Amino acid sequence: MNPSAAAHQAVSPNEIYIDQTLYTGRPDNFTLRLPKEQRVYTLLDSLGLSYTRIDHDPTETIESCHEVERLLDIRICKNLFLCNAQKTSFYLLMMPGDKKFRTAVFSKKMGCSRLSFADAAHMEEYLDITPGSVSVLGLMNDPENHVRLVIDEDILKDEYIGCHPCINTSSLKIKKDDLIGRILPAIHHEYTPVELDW
Repeated sequence: MNPSAAAHQAVSPNEIYIDQTLYTGRPDNFTLRLPKEQRVYTLLDSLGLSYTRIDHDPTETIESCHEVERLLDIRICKNLFLCNAQKTSFYLLMMPGDKKFRTAVFSKKMGCSRLSFADAAHMEEYLDITPGSVSVLGLMNDPENHVRLVIDEDILKDEYIGCHPCINTSSLKIKKDDLIGRILPAIHHEYTPVELDW
């Protein structure tokens, strides 16, 4: 809805189709979107937040997001879903896409034994998200706070964040202050800042 550009078809250098139109607000075909994506737009609209959207083929890696990143003029976050060996503590880490993740360093910062990537079953159970679509907005599906949000301090320096609406065929540009000050309180999640080395 409300396209701000007219170019509708493009294929990025990595062969991913991207609709280069920048949209504001929920999609015109809202009712055809998956329920978990619909819930994202309903949440954002209920909070009166403005956001920009771009639609594209599935982006399953950070590399496939570069053209989306350029079009939205944002830095796409790397979103990692992690857990301890016992699968009793879960973390969602947001960090710059071009920063290397070091498990031992992050585990030490969190004061726990070595963390690893959590399985798809827990990701779907707690966030209603499948691999390749991990997003901070998935925390709206975690009312019992099974997942602890951790944000790299470099992300907190940015004016905007980029994230999926719980599905990796769209990307959103949202004000960082709206995420921290409006969205997280609305879904009853806090965040822990962390300083991770490059």
